[in-house]
Amino acid sequence: MRIVRDTCRAIGFVSDDVVLDADKCKVLVNIEQQSPDIAQGVHGHFTKQPEEIGAGDQGHMFGYATDETPELKPLSHVLATKLGARLTEVRKNGTCPWLRPDGKTQVTVEYYNDYGAMVPVRVHTVLISTQHDEHVINNEIAADLKEHVIKPVIPEKYLDEKTIFHLNPSGCKIIIDTQAAKSIVANGLGRRCIVQVSYAIGVPEPLSIFVDSHGTGKIPDKEILQIVKENFDFRPDMITINLDLKRGGNNRFLKTAAYGHFGRDDPDLTWEVVKPLKWEKPQS
Repeated sequence: MRIVRDTCRAIGFVSDDVVLDADKCKVLVNIEQQSPDIAQGVHGHFTKQPEEIGAGDQGHMFGYATDETPELKPLSHVLATKLGARLTEVRKNGTCPWLRPDGKTQVTVEYYNDYGAMVPVRVHTVLISTQHDEHVINNEIAADLKEHVIKPVIPEKYLDEKTIFHLNPSGCKIIIDTQAAKSIVANGLGRRCIVQVSYAIGVPEPLSIFVDSHGTGKIPDKEILQIVKENFDFRPDMITINLDLKRGGNNRFLKTAAYGHFGRDDPDLTWEVVKPLKWEKPQS
């Protein structure tokens, strides 16, 4: 309960005026143990070695990377993340005193296809939905968001007279976060790439691994796939070990609760660190 209250307080939920009071709100703790049968299949009730531990559920995992930004993430993702961080900044420094803690962003970018690689042309739409106090008017919200949030974040070259701004519309929902096949692009194997890994519950090794470089690969996709298999261990607990995910405890991951897990330059986010890939390059 202390963790929940401390987190709410750090976010800015400190009174009923901002919908939630960290010190007065009711906190329900309802965490249960995993099913004994599933636990037996996954980790044998903690008796299995790391390389033997299976996936905790079935599913398809996707990773994506592109060379259109230094972060190797789509420009739309990078800009939306930076807009979210800027919202927090102008709220906390008093530039926009009417802002409240909750908010979300979405950016739509127009691209052209350069032989499979995606090159940003312009920002088509910017959407910002943010909590605010009850006295501020919509015109002030829109003006402040454009001047103090959008302009400092989105390069002028991407904005034009046709760019659409939806600033505090109602009923808008967004999808946030995607994973990165970052090392493939960073090592020059392709300009963009998607990787899919499939798991079955209780089985350590993935059922399948799929690579698609969208025609931008420097070598055939089947060869990139082989490089991926030789350089990465996709068994769940080996991922935990290789990315050192247990270092630092849960506080290390607190920062991922806002602005996303990906496209960030932070040594704690070890999945964002580019891995030098080893493979036999053809003789020139």
